[in-house]
Amino acid sequence: MLKRFFILCSGADADILDSCSSGEQNKYAGIGATVFFTAVMAFVAASYALYTVFDNYFGAVFFGLVWGLLIFNLDRFIVSTIRKKESFLDEFLQASPRLILAIIIAVVISKPLELKIFEKEIDRVLLEQKNDLTLANKEQIAIQYTPAIAAIDAEINSLKEEVSTKETEVNNLYETYIAEAEGRKGTERIGKGPVYKEKREKHDAALAALVTLKKTNNDKIIGLETQKNELALAYENQIVNSQPIIDNFDGLMARVTALNELPWLPSFFIFLLFLAIETSPIFAKLLSPKGEYDFKLEDIEGEVKTWVTQKESQRRIVLDTDHTINDRVYSDLTEEEELYAYKKKIAREMMKKQQDAFYKRQTGIL
Repeated sequence: MLKRFFILCSGADADILDSCSSGEQNKYAGIGATVFFTAVMAFVAASYALYTVFDNYFGAVFFGLVWGLLIFNLDRFIVSTIRKKESFLDEFLQASPRLILAIIIAVVISKPLELKIFEKEIDRVLLEQKNDLTLANKEQIAIQYTPAIAAIDAEINSLKEEVSTKETEVNNLYETYIAEAEGRKGTERIGKGPVYKEKREKHDAALAALVTLKKTNNDKIIGLETQKNELALAYENQIVNSQPIIDNFDGLMARVTALNELPWLPSFFIFLLFLAIETSPIFAKLLSPKGEYDFKLEDIEGEVKTWVTQKESQRRIVLDTDHTINDRVYSDLTEEEELYAYKKKIAREMMKKQQDAFYKRQTGIL
């Protein structure tokens, strides 16, 4: 039962193989088994690749099954259409387009399985890339907010500097009127005279202005600090909102790119393995000598070709004979007076009717 199934997979004619030896049947069963297991590997590879894209088991399995059946049909077609010829060069030229197709199929099958085999190494590369993307993302977002925050900080420092300058001025005025009262500066008279009162009033006015300035600038600083906090919160929210995009940076293309970052030699050998599996049925047919099945198939095809050629030749002869007979029949008819008189009568009546119709038409126009 299993042997019959693999023969079916090989694309060989089961009826012809039934009349062949067991060795010939085993050869084609082996070719069919290779075709079948290649399709199984294609199903597994496609299912994994599609799962990384859609993240859904049922969809991945369904489309993976469709892909596996497609590869099975292509491989079966490739193997079944190769015919043994007298020259190996002719056979190779016949199989060259199929070999190119087999190489393409091997690449498509091997790549998803490479992604699965080197999954841990790919995850490490993706982690490094995600970390780099996270840092780059923070820097890009910071570029949007840093100038505004820096401008707010500069304005806050300017307001604080204004208050500090005013405090220095008030302290100097305080020192001035105290020195005047102690007689150390100014009039150098001890006591609270008119000059002292004048300097005291100047200090008090500056102190009142300092209190007002402190309150005004403090309110402005509180507003600016609120704006600064809002900008910092918006910066953090934008980082949080964009981080899931970076965390989900593990799709099929990202994994293929990460795979290319790994050493190429192991991946290349896996590709060679699948290339050997995919092309082995073709090379098996190319390298094996003509077997019993090939001779019988060639005999059947030759018989059909001969029969078709014979029928085509017979149809051509029948057609030529029919043309010759028709020529003789019509040649004999041209010599019959009765047929001539009848056609002459018909022609005369037809000409009369045409003339009458022409006359009526011209009369109507006039």
